[in-house]
Amino acid sequence: MSPASTSSAPELIGVGASLVDLLLAVDDDFLTRHVSGSKGGMEWADAEVIAGLVSLSGREPLQVAGGSASNTTAGCAALGIRSAFIGAVGRDDLGGFYRQALVERGCEPRLVERHGQPTGRVLSLVTPDAQRTMRTCLGASAGMAGQHFTAETFAGTRLVMLEGYALFNHDLARAVAAAAHAAGAEFALDLASFEVVRANRAVVEELLANHVDVVFANEDEATAWNPGGPQAALDDLARLVPTVVVKLGKDGALIADGDARSRVGSPTVEAIDTTGAGDNFAAGFLSARLRGLPAPACAELGAQCGAAAVQVMGAHLPGDQWARLKGWLDAWA
Repeated sequence: MSPASTSSAPELIGVGASLVDLLLAVDDDFLTRHVSGSKGGMEWADAEVIAGLVSLSGREPLQVAGGSASNTTAGCAALGIRSAFIGAVGRDDLGGFYRQALVERGCEPRLVERHGQPTGRVLSLVTPDAQRTMRTCLGASAGMAGQHFTAETFAGTRLVMLEGYALFNHDLARAVAAAAHAAGAEFALDLASFEVVRANRAVVEELLANHVDVVFANEDEATAWNPGGPQAALDDLARLVPTVVVKLGKDGALIADGDARSRVGSPTVEAIDTTGAGDNFAAGFLSARLRGLPAPACAELGAQCGAAAVQVMGAHLPGDQWARLKGWLDAWA
């Protein structure tokens, strides 16, 4: 990954898995019969398992470019933030599809192509209550390594965003965080899922205490961190991190910014799919932060972006929705 010159550097760089989302509507009975683990969670699976679940459904999934940090980064690009995404893909059709999808969304693709490995994919099983249960095959993304990241990787960048799923690779997460701060950039982390928090608590705490400037958690992730609930988790996390956001879905979000505490609501909408809601919330929040807005206003835009996401299948909003949200940001900034 060659460094960018500071004059042309993106304001925000996202780092994470390059995954093609396969979105499949199923009922709860399908989950009971064919899927192990908790509803609403994420587990690793190989490509054959994913293909088998698709076959059992008897339906063709909707295919879109995804990945948590990628969704957030492309959302920031749609909101007018100069953005780039670092990830790894295979030398295959899905890899080409993924690169072009980033370009079309105005996000600079900084993708490493890996020989002999397929582009990653994630099967998102969406039930009628709009919850999504995910099975993920990292493919080429599993080959990302800490030695790829130095301060030069992020030269001139104001904020680096790492997705929580990367926490399963402890060396990678530590390297990205250290490189971001060595470059003088802020570092944001989304905790991604309650399984991530439970499985990687020690490294999460290490990063929060030493590198993280902004952390995002939803209710399940917050409760996995502190069983006392969202408010207790907010206060606990705020002892480690300057800015903490606990997302409450349709009930908005709790924010701790230094000593200040606030809460924002969320627009009332009809949810059909929660895929990407948190990613788009983060896009709104971070875009507003980069434009200098106070934390409650950042969370308000985040809530609007998240509410827009749950009204469509998948994480990608139509252009008119992004135009409306960018108009809100431009008016405030």
